[in-house]
Order: sequence, then structure tokens, then C-alpha cells
Amino acid sequence: MKREIIITSDGSTSIHLPDWNEQYHSKHGAIQEAYHVFIKAGLEHFYADFISNSDKKTEGEISILEIGFGTGLNAFITFLEGKKKSLKVNYVGVEAYPVLDDEIQKLNYVSELKATEYQPEFDKIHSVSWDEKQLISDDFKLTKRKQFFEQIEDVNKFDIIYFDAFGATNQPELWTEAIFLKMYKALKKEGVLTTYSAKGSVRRAMQTVGFTVERLAGPPGKREMLRATKK
Repeated sequence: MKREIIITSDGSTSIHLPDWNEQYHSKHGAIQEAYHVFIKAGLEHFYADFISNSDKKTEGEISILEIGFGTGLNAFITFLEGKKKSLKVNYVGVEAYPVLDDEIQKLNYVSELKATEYQPEFDKIHSVSWDEKQLISDDFKLTKRKQFFEQIEDVNKFDIIYFDAFGATNQPELWTEAIFLKMYKALKKEGVLTTYSAKGSVRRAMQTVGFTVERLAGPPGKREMLRATKK
């Protein structure tokens, strides 16, 4: 399938798939979308409860599962936010079709995020081997799993899920009750799942497997998005 590097509306890059008319990140702003959907609605939302809950805080680590590791943008931004908040993060990214090295070299996230001091960590996120837990820094552990989403069998393991799969129009099999049941099982109690999607069928699939679902204001270019909580 043909793939192109594009510049999105906020100046950051994404990968465009012309045959699907689909991007790895929003054409309205890759970095803006990542911050809005996954950091603000996911990490910061959970963090607010994390720092006020003595039981959670003593655990000392937030575990995150990303569905669709892709360009590594969400992982890198989470690494940066973890630095700001002095968080220890255990990050697992699932990806069946890893981005190619020559594509990674064309991504401008480090410069656009004004994070040149962390270029080595961005490079390491992409260069470390798959299917093994790796130490990106003292406070950020990363496991990249080359795996189809249907193969996920984690139970009560994660605090947050970034659900960043390609859209239901092109890959409806990734937005089913069966997949969201796996997500529900993978989360710890009070864990949250965030996604850019606001489709009614997605919301109903989440609710059917047990999630409490909220509609939130979406990122630039989208009216709404969803956040699901395992009560």
C-alpha cells in the first residue's frame, strides 16, 4: 500500500495512506491530536486521580497500553509529560506492521516539540528491539509488541489505554465488542481508555462489554471523542 509523509495543519508530520484516505495522525494536527485525545483526556485525567490517591501513588508507576504504536508520537509525548510530572511509566505499544526506518527519519516530532535534548530517547524508542521490555530512561520502560490486536490477552494490567487504531471505515474489525472486551479485561479497575473516535457503534460496543462511556469535545477537526472507564 502506498504511503506518504505529509505535513499536518500544526506543522507536524504524519503518514498518509492514499488508498484508504487515512492518516496515522489527524491531518488537522498530529501533535495537537495526540495531546488532546491521549494526554489531556487520558494521562492527565488519570494523573489527577493518581496523585490524590495514596494507594495508587505508592505503586509509583503508571502502566499504559497503546493500540497502534505507529510513529511513536504518543509514546514520545508521554515520555516528555512523564518527565514534567516526575512519573514512572511502563509503556506497551502494540503494532502489527511497524513503521519503516526511512519513514521515521522523516518525522519532525522532536523539532516541533522543541525537545532536541531528548533526540536520543526518541531514537531509542524506535531502535530498541521488539517484544522485550526496554529501558528508555530511568523512569520510562517500553515494550513494543509486534502483535495483532486480536491476540492481546492481558488481564488487569494497565491504567490507561490509548486506542489509536485506524478508523472503523477501513478496519471495522478493530472496533468490535470482541476487541473492546479485550481492552476491558486488560485495564485495572478505574482504568481509562481514550480514542479519537466518536461513532455511535463504537460507543455502544464499549458499553456492551461493561465500560462507562463519556463523550468529550474532540481535537481540531473533530466535534467529539470518547473516553471509557472500567468501574
